[in-house]
Amino acid sequence: MNKTRIVSVVGARPNFMKMAPVLRELSKCQEFASWLVHTGQHYDESMSRVFFQDLNMPNPEFNLEVGSGSHAVQTAEIMKRFEEVCWSVKPDLVVVAGDVNSTLACALTAAKLKIPVAHIEAGLRSFDRTMPEEINRIVTDCLADLLFTTEESGNRNLRREGIGEEKIHFVGNTMIDCLVDCYRLVEKAPAQGPLGAINGAPYFLATVHRPSNVDDPAQMVRVLEILESASRIAPVFFVSHPRTYRRLEQVKRADKLVELDGNAASIQRGLIYLLPALPYMEFLRLMSKSRALLTDSGGIQEETTFLNIPCLTLRDNTERPVTVELGTNQIVGLDHGRIISSLSRIMENTWSTAKTPPLWDGRAAERIVKVLQKKRSLLCSRTAA
Repeated sequence: MNKTRIVSVVGARPNFMKMAPVLRELSKCQEFASWLVHTGQHYDESMSRVFFQDLNMPNPEFNLEVGSGSHAVQTAEIMKRFEEVCWSVKPDLVVVAGDVNSTLACALTAAKLKIPVAHIEAGLRSFDRTMPEEINRIVTDCLADLLFTTEESGNRNLRREGIGEEKIHFVGNTMIDCLVDCYRLVEKAPAQGPLGAINGAPYFLATVHRPSNVDDPAQMVRVLEILESASRIAPVFFVSHPRTYRRLEQVKRADKLVELDGNAASIQRGLIYLLPALPYMEFLRLMSKSRALLTDSGGIQEETTFLNIPCLTLRDNTERPVTVELGTNQIVGLDHGRIISSLSRIMENTWSTAKTPPLWDGRAAERIVKVLQKKRSLLCSRTAA
């Protein structure tokens, strides 16, 4: 049998962490020929190229360079350019991860060309269709032939939606694989930048990027008011996604928000220190030493659960319920009083500790590749037909 031709897709920051361990496992297997496509959905240095360096990922064979745009424009442009890749490579399988526009666009393109699709991180549901990511998850799972789930809720959701049991594979979490690989290096690194300035004192780390929290100036002001109150308990490092930074330009309060380029002589309570988007290793180092995370990111809910760090999710729902059931995550929305009360409990060391969810052991990518090996003949016969 000829080698099975696999095209893996990344496009936005979360994809890199989810796909890097899978690419490493595929490279060990002689029966697979592997290509990497970067759609360019995230394209600047801090959100793209530096991740290839941090995670030791191979350079992509194809960079579609789609850039930003509305959901419709971006999705359509990815589909148009990815179709050309499929005609060129003629893959036996397209592998997508997560829930960004690149995930949906490439899954839809492959399905239209009758190429099997594998979805890493399948089955997660927030049950909130106002979130673009929720639409991307649902449609991608409907199209996928192999659905790799990270937690039991994903299995239940897929069964409820009528997905056949033979398509569902509970393998664990490749983002945790990535964290396990990188954390060993982070622990050995000396304190520098904000960590050097903080000198072991407690601090909180914040990330906010969801449209519901940042696109409306009134909501952005609410977020800043929460962070201002939090900073009176402990200094706050606010790592800003580029889209969030643009919104902050409209509403930021100069007396409370201090831009920090990674270096500071000292860090004080009562201030929010604004940091640019960070490379993965730098962010992981900052996260691992923090007392708590304030975030609307899904992936950070998972990482803090594994690291046993308190996490306050600034949303009204989560597609990752295991982080609440077993982890340190609490869904708090933008409830100012509840958030400050929770932070006070965290500082008093009365927060619950986490249990590691099943199969979050750093070996999810190995399980995924074993499934691909078992399904190899079926995949090749599908595309040959």
